[in-house]
Amino acid sequence: MIASLDITAALRDGRTYLKKSFWQPPFKIADVTEDRRRPTLHLMQMSASPGVLAGDCYQIGIQLEEGAALHWHTQSYQRLFSMASAAHQQVRVDLAPRAALTYLPHPCVPQVGADFRADNQIFLSADSRLIWGEIITCGRKLNGEMFQFSNYRSVTEVFLEDKLIIKENLRLVPQRVDPRGIGHLEGFTHQGGLLCIDQQLDVPGLVPHLAEALAAIPGIDFGITGLPVNGFALRMLGNHSERLMQALKMVSEIITNDNILCKPSFRY
Repeated sequence: MIASLDITAALRDGRTYLKKSFWQPPFKIADVTEDRRRPTLHLMQMSASPGVLAGDCYQIGIQLEEGAALHWHTQSYQRLFSMASAAHQQVRVDLAPRAALTYLPHPCVPQVGADFRADNQIFLSADSRLIWGEIITCGRKLNGEMFQFSNYRSVTEVFLEDKLIIKENLRLVPQRVDPRGIGHLEGFTHQGGLLCIDQQLDVPGLVPHLAEALAAIPGIDFGITGLPVNGFALRMLGNHSERLMQALKMVSEIITNDNILCKPSFRY
């Protein structure tokens, strides 16, 4: 199936609204904003399909105009079914000045024989903010399908003022290299990651606070690395999807709600 989804969000009277939207089946968008008085718009990407099937090609576009703030949610775990031919997803994000995007999707679950590639291109302005998460699992663990998929690849490129500043290339091919080995997942079965870029964030003050909070979560290992711009990359290893999801949500809430760690001249 070939399908596309495009949205544009803008700021009006201090609140973000959905300015334009277009989608094709199986996609659909739902406004799940709880507090209409707050500036952030919450949208959920929904799908009538049970998961990603052989030959699927998805194209997703997100544009935020100046000052807009969007939290992009997913409906459920992204299931990658057994495939005779590969599936592909392309995402392009464009953030105007002072725009903010938070994206913390549900974990990806590749089943036996799944072959999937995701390409993400994110274009930032000088004072926009990005919180971008990802969780990849070993598959249907309780069904005994750990690392029986064929190929999983996720390439994320982040541009700041049209200059490439980050390129992540995650690829798992279990038939060639055991993901649980040394130098890979080190015996864990799940991996979570988060990129945060915000020119107004006090990264040196934030990182110790995050490390202390993450260290209190049992059963995970993590590392935090500074970026060439004002931001950080977080990597986590664990054995439970829900625990990694909660950890990413906690990190996002600390970033967005802990005003002590933000310069007072700019808040969302």
